[in-house]
Amino acid sequence: MGFNCGIVGLPNVGKSTLFNALTATAAAEAANYPFCTIEPNTGRVAVPDPRLDALAKIAKSGKILPTQIEFVDIAGLVRGASKGEGLGNQFLANIREVDAVIHVLRCFEGEVTHVEGSVDPIRDAETVETELMLADLDSVEKRIVALEKRARGQDKEAKELLPIAQRVAEVLRDGKPARVLLPQLDAEERRQLRLLQLLTAKPVLYVCNVEEENAAAGNALSEKVAAMAAEQGAESVVISAAIEAEIAQLTDPADKAEFLETLGLEEPGLAKLIRAGYRLLDLLTFFTVGPKEARAWTVRRGAKAPEAAGEIHTDFQRGFIRAETIAYDDYVACNGETGAKEAGKMRVEGSEYVVKDGDVFHFRFNV
Repeated sequence: MGFNCGIVGLPNVGKSTLFNALTATAAAEAANYPFCTIEPNTGRVAVPDPRLDALAKIAKSGKILPTQIEFVDIAGLVRGASKGEGLGNQFLANIREVDAVIHVLRCFEGEVTHVEGSVDPIRDAETVETELMLADLDSVEKRIVALEKRARGQDKEAKELLPIAQRVAEVLRDGKPARVLLPQLDAEERRQLRLLQLLTAKPVLYVCNVEEENAAAGNALSEKVAAMAAEQGAESVVISAAIEAEIAQLTDPADKAEFLETLGLEEPGLAKLIRAGYRLLDLLTFFTVGPKEARAWTVRRGAKAPEAAGEIHTDFQRGFIRAETIAYDDYVACNGETGAKEAGKMRVEGSEYVVKDGDVFHFRFNV
C-alpha cells in the first residue's frame, strides 16, 4: 500500500529545494521564477526508525530495509488557481491524488522574489487554503445537484451521501476547510466523506522554511505559523531547506554529524518532517526480523493482523491462519525471538488482532 504526501505552496517558497533534499536528487529544478516545477515529481524516502537497527543487530540480519513514505513535489499555486489561473487545474488535479498535504511556507527574507511581493506565511497559507476551499465548494455543489436527482430516484448510495455533501457545503461556505467536520463524524460518515475526494479534507502539515541561522529554534514568522497550526489542530515543523540541501550532498555520516553539530542541530530537519508526515497519515510500523533481513512495514493505525500480513504479500492475507507476535520492547529485553519464546513473551494472535506499533510478526498462512 502506498502512502504519499504532496508538497505544496506558492512559487518560490522552497518546495523544490526541499523535495530535492528529501530525495537527494535534482529531479525538481529549483529556480527563481514561478512554475519551475511543471510536472509532479515523486520520490520515496526511508522513515527513520532506530528500532529497526536494534532489531537487526540482535538478529544479526544480513540486510536492513526501512519502511518508506512517498513525497510528491507539486507545481506552485497562485491566486485564482480554483478558476484555472497559472497551473491551477493541473495543481488541483495533482493534489487530489495525494493522501496528505505538506504545506511549505516561506519564513525568511532574501533576494529570491516572492510571488506576492512580500513575505507573510499566514497570508500565503490562507491563499492556498482559500483556493482549495473554492475548488471544493464548486465540486461539492455540482455533486449535490447530481445526488439530489439520484436520491429522488431512490438511489440508496445517493441518499446516504447527500447529507454529508450538504454539511460539507455549509462548512465551506462558512470559509472553513472540510476537515473541521472530521471530529464530528463516525467511521461510516468518514468513509462517505472520502468518497467526495475533497482537497480540504486532507490532513495538513505546515513546514516553516527558515534561514540557516534559525534552523534550530525558528523565528518570529515560524512562531506565527505554529500558533496558526495549533488553532487548527494541525502540526508544524521548522526546517531550513538550504541546510537540508547541503546535508543531502554529504555522504559520510561523520561529516553529516559534524555539520549538524556546528549548526546546533541534533538531527536533519528532514527526519522531523518524515516522522511528522508518518504521524499525519496516522500510520504505524511493524517489523519482520530474521537472519536474512530486518524489515519495517507500514499500515494504518487500527489495521488488523491479516491486513498487515497483506502488506508483505497478498497470499499472506488471503490464507491468513495466525500471527506469532512479540512486542518490540520484549524482543529487545529478551535478546531476540528465542529468548522471548522462553520468557513467554511470544503471543499467538488471530484475525481480529489489532496491530500495535512496534509489533514483531511471523505470519502463518495457507493457500
